[in-house]
Amino acid sequence: MVLCAKSYSLRWLPPLLLLNEYGGDWHAYLEACYACFVADFVTNKPCYQGKRLGLKRHPIMNGKEATFWHFTSEGSVEEDRTPDMRRMERIRWPAPVIEHAEEKEDANIIKVWRNIRSRNESRILLWLESEAYLVILADRGEYILPWTAYQVTREHQKRKLQKEYDKYWKTLGR
Repeated sequence: MVLCAKSYSLRWLPPLLLLNEYGGDWHAYLEACYACFVADFVTNKPCYQGKRLGLKRHPIMNGKEATFWHFTSEGSVEEDRTPDMRRMERIRWPAPVIEHAEEKEDANIIKVWRNIRSRNESRILLWLESEAYLVILADRGEYILPWTAYQVTREHQKRKLQKEYDKYWKTLGR
């Protein structure tokens, strides 16, 4: 397995899960990605800020929860999402990013802030800037849903995230 070049100092960040490790077998690779997701979010029952992490289960497609598809594919129409290899390669990253977002020694590594999205939903953004990787959680009050995770590849998106982060913390007086 190959570590992402920039992540050498982040010992807690797992290596990428690559298709070529499965001989290019798409089905075996998809099942390996799903097994990682299940281990991190179903079997382990993680928490964030003392709240349990649930899953957006529906719509279940091909026997896999909606949260899994949001971590591994892109598109606004649930039934027409397209697999995204960069997301799939990083399927092992959301759980450790969530876990390390609360650790003081990683506070400068993972930028954390909240925003409001459509329908007045409170979202928590966890930006691992050094890897250009964003995890988004939906705060539902009693529990938190891992919503999506992806690489931020466009410079204008990075600038927008930085501006939103700065504004959030400035509003809080920090």
